[in-house]
Amino acid sequence: MLLLLGCQCIRQAVEVYLIGRERFQAGVGADGVVKLQVSSTTHSLPPGRLLRSIINPTAARHFQLDAGHPQSPFNSGQELYNDPVILRSGHPEKETLTQLPSSPPVPRRKDFRIGILGSGFIVNDCHLVSYRRAGFNPVAIASRNRENAAKVAMRHSVPQVFETYEALLDDPSIEILDIAVPPQYQLELIHAACARGTVKGILAQKPLALSYAQALDAVRSCERAGIQLSVNQNMRYDPSVYAVKTLIQQGAFGVPVFATIDMRGVPHWQPWQAETGSATLWIMSIHHLDCMRYWFGDPQRVFCSTCPDPRTKFPHTDGICTTILEYEDGLRCVVIDDVWTGPVKEGCPGDIRIQWRVEGLEGLAMGDIGWCKDPYTTPSTMRYARKGDQSFHQFNPVESWFPDAFAGTMSQLLIALETGQLPAISGRDNLRTIALVQATALSAAEHRMVTVEEITLKNLTPRQP
Repeated sequence: MLLLLGCQCIRQAVEVYLIGRERFQAGVGADGVVKLQVSSTTHSLPPGRLLRSIINPTAARHFQLDAGHPQSPFNSGQELYNDPVILRSGHPEKETLTQLPSSPPVPRRKDFRIGILGSGFIVNDCHLVSYRRAGFNPVAIASRNRENAAKVAMRHSVPQVFETYEALLDDPSIEILDIAVPPQYQLELIHAACARGTVKGILAQKPLALSYAQALDAVRSCERAGIQLSVNQNMRYDPSVYAVKTLIQQGAFGVPVFATIDMRGVPHWQPWQAETGSATLWIMSIHHLDCMRYWFGDPQRVFCSTCPDPRTKFPHTDGICTTILEYEDGLRCVVIDDVWTGPVKEGCPGDIRIQWRVEGLEGLAMGDIGWCKDPYTTPSTMRYARKGDQSFHQFNPVESWFPDAFAGTMSQLLIALETGQLPAISGRDNLRTIALVQATALSAAEHRMVTVEEITLKNLTPRQP
């Protein structure tokens, strides 16, 4: 199958457009003819020739490589990987934005044997739906409720249902452990997997833990056991969030100035949340705070103000949360998590939405997350513009946050196992997200600005008597 979107020779540079995470070989002759090999087919393309494909152009990838550079893969013919960077029009002097990736790369090997712990909504309607679409290989499931696990297994053709978590962990054929249990029970399962030392990777649910100290314990346990730990911060792979990350990386908006995520929605609360004492910060805000980290890196300090949600019955203080993130370079980010959003469940018309906005010196982007709409599988959208544009570019992917992003989080763990590198969302990196959430909670409790280092340093130095 021809997976090329386009190839063009421009001033001794080659631009190659691919779909998915395919490998190819390329070479440039003295006459400027580009020879591309995809699978077993070789295509010779004269300078300026442009190919188009009808195969989901929003999922494309792009290379721009100097064909004359002595270490260019186009001279050596070595195999290349298609990293998710921005697509350009083929005219470097204009740098017109034409295509954006809506989903991350996928692994070459998809038959890793996945064992799943948990059988709730997130597994039944998100994990397994997206895994089957992606061609992954879930082979076993276990849950506190075996009957429910059996129903999920039947729906998604998972061949084996274990009686207990421990029985699944004892199966040495399981290569990937996919944990989808409440956070207060997750650390024990991670320890149990590390003690056995048979799995190659663990995809933990977010939050990894309910404190930095517990999360650090999980990370260190996996590192000692030689197990790759990743965390299911799946909002990173919402198509609009992922696409704007590409634009930010490429400097499309210039120096970032201000960014916001504004949630006015009523999440599907779970009974186990009452045990945590958290309504929002550790459940929804963690997605949005991690998203800011994904886009811009770690903030220097944070201020958070919270109040209870009138609708949530269990004791909590973090129902409605407003968080300000301050970056050392002057960037400011604001996250509003309003799970009350007016009496919309009590007979009042509502305005349910999650929207984000990124503003820079050279342009801006605005996104609308489809998750909180009806149905929750509604695709997200984005529009963006830069100086000189006459109107906004519209980005309308077919994918949605739920369930499609869950294939992305599993993919980045499997790719890490293929390459021997850390996952894109490694447990070690996620410690910074956990520290940020804990800092927001401390800020709200003490009504003051808090640095992330206040949280991390407490776990690196002995406490004074």
